[in-house]
Amino acid sequence: MPMADTVLYEVRDGLATLTLNRPEAMNALNIETKVALREAVRSAAADDAVRAVLLTAAGDRAFCVGQDLKEHVGLLAADRESGSGGTMSTVREHYNPIVRALAGAEKPVVAAVNGVAAGAGLGFALAADYRIVADTAAFNTSFAGVALTADSGISWTLPRVVGPGRAADLLLFPRSIGAQEAYELGIASRVVPAAELRAEAEKTARALAEGPTVAYAALKEGVAYGMTHSLSETLDKEDELQSRAGSSEDHAIAVRAFVEKQKPTYLGR
Repeated sequence: MPMADTVLYEVRDGLATLTLNRPEAMNALNIETKVALREAVRSAAADDAVRAVLLTAAGDRAFCVGQDLKEHVGLLAADRESGSGGTMSTVREHYNPIVRALAGAEKPVVAAVNGVAAGAGLGFALAADYRIVADTAAFNTSFAGVALTADSGISWTLPRVVGPGRAADLLLFPRSIGAQEAYELGIASRVVPAAELRAEAEKTARALAEGPTVAYAALKEGVAYGMTHSLSETLDKEDELQSRAGSSEDHAIAVRAFVEKQKPTYLGR
């Protein structure tokens, strides 16, 4: 559980809501926020009582603009004085664990993108399974603009969402991508009016929290596996995952409800 108020964490009725809470800084990622987010995401991923995760942010200007460059400048200066070079360890210590926990969670993760998502903010959104985006939001890779390469999983996620050619274009020539273009590229799963974002995101995430959690976890694993393995290997993986889903209580509940023409009430196991 996060100890800082830079990330708010709430679990209710199987849904964990994680809220980046530095609206005055456009939810930029200082060390305190990165540590709090890492621990919050890990907690949500590991908690069996959590059946879906909603990642969002406070304010209406930004989802997350990535690294807090004001803090970063000071850390780089300290690195030069000490010769340590430790500032960039944030990728290993913070960004990588956050993305691994989001993408690897055995439950659905929804990102509600309320404003600008840039750099690692874009990376965290892409690590989610479903992205609901305000019509006023925008995306930017940003990295080349500050003489850096991609991190927060973007080298892996962005080409898989938009294709390698378009990914190269967006990375080499960073620019603001509006909500509609993001939808056309596949970055946004759905675009909604900004005033309706929170309600729509909560409705979607809560529906997933009430769904067949074991099947959702298998779907996530199967898609990720299939992206990097052969057809033959993927067919074997589908066999393994379907056996797992088929032996779940939720599958038995779903079949019984179908036969009885009733709406299933899933248990998440």
